[in-house]
Amino acid sequence: MNDLITKEHIFHHPIDKVWDAISKAEEISAWFIKADFKAEAGYKYTFKASEENGCAEITGVVKEANPYTLVYTWIVKKTSAETTVKWMLETVENGTKLYLEHSGIANYPDASAVSFFNSFDKGWSNCIVDLEGYLKEAVHAG
Repeated sequence: MNDLITKEHIFHHPIDKVWDAISKAEEISAWFIKADFKAEAGYKYTFKASEENGCAEITGVVKEANPYTLVYTWIVKKTSAETTVKWMLETVENGTKLYLEHSGIANYPDASAVSFFNSFDKGWSNCIVDLEGYLKEAVHAG
């Protein structure tokens, strides 16, 4: 089983706008999921989704929060598997390149690992679309 999900996307927005969208609780809550989050190493965060969204509560610890690199553990409520999410941003000619990595999915028990992999893979693709929409709205609003 593949244990690593990767996503890449170019946003036509400055790196600081993309960084704020993925690292500040109020912005994460606007485009992704209600968040109690600080981009500070050691911070224990919580993402809370409503059940109708088909997403359970997520908890974890921020491992790294350097300029344009954000790494945190990811534990889905009612599971004991710990995975890792890593966001890396890079300035490119037309804006910002996002590289997203979600690893450790094989930590889920047997058959559920495949299910979680498929769910996370689709979910992260949707998140990038939602982030793109949020950034477009934020730029036009500001």
